[in-house]
Amino acid sequence: MPTTKAGQKAVNKHIAKAYDRVNLVLKKDTSPTKDEVQAAADAEGVSLNAYIVAAISQQLNKDKP
Repeated sequence: MPTTKAGQKAVNKHIAKAYDRVNLVLKKDTSPTKDEVQAAADAEGVSLNAYIVAAISQQLNKDKP
């Protein structure tokens, strides 16, 4: 991780150019909760982000004719 302001600025610029961000909101008292999703990701040995991306990809592929 860059330790200088210029280095961090370069990383942020790359991230903004190469990635899209999606804000996911989960209700704390309704399933699935963040803790439930995190536990499922941990059980598979992947990050929370990787787990969610895989779930979305699986759903998109299932819906294709």
